[in-house]
Amino acid sequence: MRNWIIGVGSGLLILVAIAIGLDRADATVEAKVAIQNAVSADTTGYTRAINPRAFVFPDDHGAHPDFKVEWWYLTGNLAAADGRRFGYQFTIFRNAIAPPAATLAADTTDWTTRQLYFAHFAVTDVEAEDFYAFERFSRGASGLAGARAEPFRVWIEDWSITQAEDALMPLRVTAADGEVSIDFSMAQTKPTVLQGKDGLSQKGEGVGNASYYYSMTRLATEGTIQIDDEIYAIDGESWMDREWSTSMLSGTQEGWDWFSVQLDDGRDLMYFQLREDDPDATPYTHSVLIAPDGTTQDLGPVTLTVLDTWTSAASGIAYPSGWRMEAAEQDLALTITPLIPNQELDVVVRYWEGAVRIEGTSARQPIGGYGYVEMTGYGGSPMFGI
Repeated sequence: MRNWIIGVGSGLLILVAIAIGLDRADATVEAKVAIQNAVSADTTGYTRAINPRAFVFPDDHGAHPDFKVEWWYLTGNLAAADGRRFGYQFTIFRNAIAPPAATLAADTTDWTTRQLYFAHFAVTDVEAEDFYAFERFSRGASGLAGARAEPFRVWIEDWSITQAEDALMPLRVTAADGEVSIDFSMAQTKPTVLQGKDGLSQKGEGVGNASYYYSMTRLATEGTIQIDDEIYAIDGESWMDREWSTSMLSGTQEGWDWFSVQLDDGRDLMYFQLREDDPDATPYTHSVLIAPDGTTQDLGPVTLTVLDTWTSAASGIAYPSGWRMEAAEQDLALTITPLIPNQELDVVVRYWEGAVRIEGTSARQPIGGYGYVEMTGYGGSPMFGI
């Protein structure tokens, strides 16, 4: 789940939109439309995720401009031949700054666009206990950023996820900033999973507080990571999420904790909880357990216990840092531990997203694995939204 929810309380994304000149003929008009849409969470003119739909591929790998937001999201746990471990996150977001039917100033120019793209790129070097995080913004015009379904490509300048051959797989993923870069090839080894109810993922009470959501939970990954002058040949597993929506959360939800887990026995699981601003209120949750053959079932009731906390020296925010996850119906008990504590992204709004190690038992037999955790809305940090 990558719920970058509508409503930028501070308007930071819109200021970026102004800075990159979404419409050079009249940036003030464009910015005013975007600010009104973002701050008021106005969904007028956009399609909303209300009912299950038929997913059509390859079309749904591309953009859905009738919806306000969407993202192409990759995380992975990788290792070099000597066992040195790395995590990475690479996400490209599309955010509509005006509905499809809205009239824009200078609508016929090459520079005018209804779409703002931005991306987050992060690498965790476990052995060195270093974490690198970067972001990039661009307009969906003049070839600077965009998304297409066939042949598949989503990009923001020279950061991209691209179909490498005639079929969707393998994908090639490339991103670089300064002395940190990734260049990966990845192939899907399990069927695509439709999350929620046939791909309609409800995020809370209320009609339309949902997204269309599918996942590729096992992507065999190989390639290189460069940090400074060192280039590491790596392989491992990635996880890809695709979501698009117009509105998701209610006004009482302050943030979320999202877990993706790849177990050594070939099973995967996804669990999220959407926390309420009232600490005594019950979070909205969802889970799925994916068998090696791709079949899915609900985990049943999940008990999530925080085992430790970590406080960022940069922001002063205290985050959970270790969990015990128990699903009694599946006889599954997992301890989830960050590979390093500091995996906080200092981007438009701070949040924590990082690689984790899994240890525990399944049917009372030892089991392990790796995964990723995302946490937002802690320490008074606003829920980063689009």
